[in-house]
Amino acid sequence: MTPANAFINKPYQPTEAEMATALGPAKASWDRLLTELSQEYGVDIHEWKCHSPKWGWSLRVKRKARTIVWLSPSSGCFTVLFILGGKAMQAAWQSQLPQRIVKVMEKAPKYPEGTGVRLVVKSPKDIAALLKLATIKLAN
Repeated sequence: MTPANAFINKPYQPTEAEMATALGPAKASWDRLLTELSQEYGVDIHEWKCHSPKWGWSLRVKRKARTIVWLSPSSGCFTVLFILGGKAMQAAWQSQLPQRIVKVMEKAPKYPEGTGVRLVVKSPKDIAALLKLATIKLAN
């Protein structure tokens, strides 16, 4: 189950201080993921979005006009969402991702635009796999 967004019913996007308070130790993983996506892949456009106050705020991370990943802050962790098309899912199945991520992929919902792979991140141990998913998304 996905944890609740930390910024439900907030009228404005979160500040860095609010992010640090909400994420706690997971803030370092959030920052590292964003830094590596930017430096390694040019995924450097960040847009805060709030589609509904009841869902809270999420960060849309893009390269040029293409959304690569969504990040949603929660208390002590954050959720990462990749929407992977058919070719990207094929590549993901063949890429030897950690078993935890494979299990998420098996149960991931299918949408017209692709499969929604949603992962909860609490520590830096998942960053390498997330970067692998970003590489797959960018290549397909």
